[in-house]
Amino acid sequence: MISVIIPMYNAEKTIRTALDSIKAQTVDSRMFEIIIINDGSTDGSKKEVDSFIQENPGLGILYFEQENGGVSMARNKGLQAATGEFIALLDADDKWLPEKTEKQLKLLTDKNPDIDFIATRRNNSKILPPYRVKNNLAEITFGKLLLRNEAQPSTVMFKRKVLENTGFFNEDQRYAEDLNYWMKISNNNRMFILDESLLIAGGGKRTFGVSGLSGNLSAMEKGFQRNLKEMYDLKNINFIQYLALKAFYKAKYLLLLTRTYYYHLNK
Repeated sequence: MISVIIPMYNAEKTIRTALDSIKAQTVDSRMFEIIIINDGSTDGSKKEVDSFIQENPGLGILYFEQENGGVSMARNKGLQAATGEFIALLDADDKWLPEKTEKQLKLLTDKNPDIDFIATRRNNSKILPPYRVKNNLAEITFGKLLLRNEAQPSTVMFKRKVLENTGFFNEDQRYAEDLNYWMKISNNNRMFILDESLLIAGGGKRTFGVSGLSGNLSAMEKGFQRNLKEMYDLKNINFIQYLALKAFYKAKYLLLLTRTYYYHLNK
């Protein structure tokens, strides 16, 4: 079984598209356990979910509600309820392409290579350095994650053993929380990116620096710096690396600010 974790906050306009994309998977829909966590929505999100459940009684859907606590808390609630051998993440404003889970499941059940965590490309983006594609896969390592995160959460599927040997998301972190979790996962698991674009994120529009949580560049940069400090405190990096990466993140933030400024200027 594949447990699909969907955190939902004010997603009345997109949640049905996300759910329909699970239903449209080439994998038998009976293999899915869909877990929706309503993170204190104030719009008609619940009404949309209730309607979808009534229209699709054959789908296994679990629905939970909580006061607004952020995406990490919502995902953790879903992870705690998950019973599947495999776990997939899907944000309420994203859409899987039909073959996504079938292709990932094949890789996770194949012993050569032995893969514990598999992401994909999204929105026809390219896999950029320091990642290198070989045999249609790019390996994720702790060192590469320090420089760049290419694993967007809605592209990710992993084995239950990852949850068991890593634990949960940091609930008091709302920005760059996925990178924080991936770095911890990388300590005990083999992680890869499939070089195929199998997700439409945010309706296919540019999101980083524009919309969603990643639209807040200042908060994202603080999240990256917080991750860096935590990795230093855990002795995963030394002091020289910490200082160099701290400067690298600041320079990257300034570059993104400039790019976003020109993006809005030329819209």
